[in-house]
Amino acid sequence: MRDVEIQDDSIRLGQFLKLADLAEDGGDARELLSAGEVTVNGESESRRGRQLVPGDVVVVGEDGARVYAPSA
Repeated sequence: MRDVEIQDDSIRLGQFLKLADLAEDGGDARELLSAGEVTVNGESESRRGRQLVPGDVVVVGEDGARVYAPSA
């Protein structure tokens, strides 16, 4: 599990998947979400626009990343 820094107080799931290198691009993120391959905090998630906040954990397959913000 690695921490991935965001610049604001929150970030959309689709953006975070790309930032954390869990998805190659927006199309890849959309496919992963519609296939049910993404979990947030241990629960399956399909909404690309879901707002993530520091401390949230996103997992795709065997790879995972935690949302981190220096101000949090």
